[in-house]
Amino acid sequence: MTIDLTERLMDHTIGTLELFAVHIGRRLGLYAALDRHGPLTVPQLAERAGIDARYAREWLEQQAVAGVLDVSATGAGARDEDRRFALPAAHRGALLDPIDGDHLAPFAGMVVAIANVLDDVIDAFRTGAGVPYARYGAEFRHGQGDINRPAFTTDLVKAWLPAVAGVADRLAGGGRLLDIGTGHGWSAIAVKAAWPAADVVGVDTDEASITEAARNAAEAGVEARFAVVDSAGSGLAAHGTVDVALVLEALHDMADPAGVLGAVRGALAPGGVVVVADEAVAEQFTAPGDELERMMYGWSVTHCLPASRAEQPSAALGTALRPGAVAELAAEAGFGSCSVVDVDAGFFRIYRLAA
Repeated sequence: MTIDLTERLMDHTIGTLELFAVHIGRRLGLYAALDRHGPLTVPQLAERAGIDARYAREWLEQQAVAGVLDVSATGAGARDEDRRFALPAAHRGALLDPIDGDHLAPFAGMVVAIANVLDDVIDAFRTGAGVPYARYGAEFRHGQGDINRPAFTTDLVKAWLPAVAGVADRLAGGGRLLDIGTGHGWSAIAVKAAWPAADVVGVDTDEASITEAARNAAEAGVEARFAVVDSAGSGLAAHGTVDVALVLEALHDMADPAGVLGAVRGALAPGGVVVVADEAVAEQFTAPGDELERMMYGWSVTHCLPASRAEQPSAALGTALRPGAVAELAAEAGFGSCSVVDVDAGFFRIYRLAA
């Protein structure tokens, strides 16, 4: 299979620039202004969003040319001042609704954050060192939390966990759940909201994420608890016996994934289970790959692998964590079984680990 590389590079250039424009629209509240007040003329958007009119015009025209916004009064004889720009209802979920399944706009902020640290990544390629997660900044942290929020808020509690044997009954009965690598806490918050009797604790190595997770839980009125732990997982024991542990979109980022899983196994109550969600990449390496495979390797080269190597020694797994590798990690950690759960999880593959 061959590709037209020239055409692809042109498409990628256009796509990257359009992602930057989406990022501008999100950061400046331009989509929100259009959603609240639109359709709007250039001066109206400038006034309502508090931005310069000339920049407003260029951004609106770019968004219309890209097909992101609708525009009236185009073609011969149309006057610039008569044009009104509107956010199509079909695009609202992707751009504005934080729990819509189509909400992919956070990718824009993540790409911008990576662009800001590419020199560090290039240095890491030369030295074999890593780039600490915190170095990617708040933009990446928020983007990662936001991109996972729809699935972690809805799919996790309505589809994934009910499909895993031994989970729902334990949570309904007041069992303890430990959410490892909780990030902004959306998964822990969703579990506590779905099973109020459960004791839910979210842990992460990133202090800024834990601070924001606690704030998110307070704003949601949910009594999940959050704590910072070290990357080796030794802090997990402080949270007592665990009935269910979650490792969602985090295993491939860990420097010592087998060590963390081993610590989790040691904390499991009899009959307890670990639920892992990681990327639904192909079971074997093949090239060229499909779009999911290409995206995951893109994140791996620029973020996941460098971030995981910031701590040494590192397993340096990379984002393309395949089922065989997960099974090997589970066996190394002492689990007796590792099975793929039969549930549609989109970008993810769900695993059940039992002692």
